[in-house]
Amino acid sequence: MIKAILFDLDGTLVDTLADIATVMNGFLRTRSWPEHAVEDYRLMVGRGLMNLIRAAVPPSEAHRADELYNEVFTVYEAMGIGESRPYPGATGVLESLNAAGIPIAVVSNKPDAITRKMMDGLFGGIRFALVRGGLDGVAPKPDPSSAFEAARACGAAPADCAFVGDSDVDMKTALAAGMFPVGAAWGFRGEAELRAAGATIIATTITDVPSLVTAHQ
Repeated sequence: MIKAILFDLDGTLVDTLADIATVMNGFLRTRSWPEHAVEDYRLMVGRGLMNLIRAAVPPSEAHRADELYNEVFTVYEAMGIGESRPYPGATGVLESLNAAGIPIAVVSNKPDAITRKMMDGLFGGIRFALVRGGLDGVAPKPDPSSAFEAARACGAAPADCAFVGDSDVDMKTALAAGMFPVGAAWGFRGEAELRAAGATIIATTITDVPSLVTAHQ
């Protein structure tokens, strides 16, 4: 029985793609390095800021990601919410889960400080058992460590948690944690990648999630 629901952030609760492109392309411009189309970033995000930098900079510069990280992080953190907005229906779904007494949490590879700032700004009225972004010294998804932490915060065994996300990273995280993988087809990657990565069910919109999860009970 599903007793708690964990959500990814980028491409699942919030459409952050344009802001990610703005930050990264602005940084690339300072170096006179080639920029990328907004749509190209769909395949670059999901594995944390360090890996995003490695993917976005010229291949000959990818080894400098550690050196470049703080500059990109500072710009992104200063942006705050920017133009990012919840997907249609996301706030209502989270409110309904709160009202039903179903614990919810967020597990993201976005840096923790930025994740918290975004969640506070966009979902300040929602109760989350845990909001966890990427932290130094903690392996990023698909390592299940943060998913296990979120399950504990929700007071649920991993097997009683659904994990909702839009990428193969999220589905692999769910499977590694022994959770129920729910593919967010409205997000950055699409249904084919989610099914290939092991999604048990596919939700077309976020408003489908509660009923699909309930049907799994």
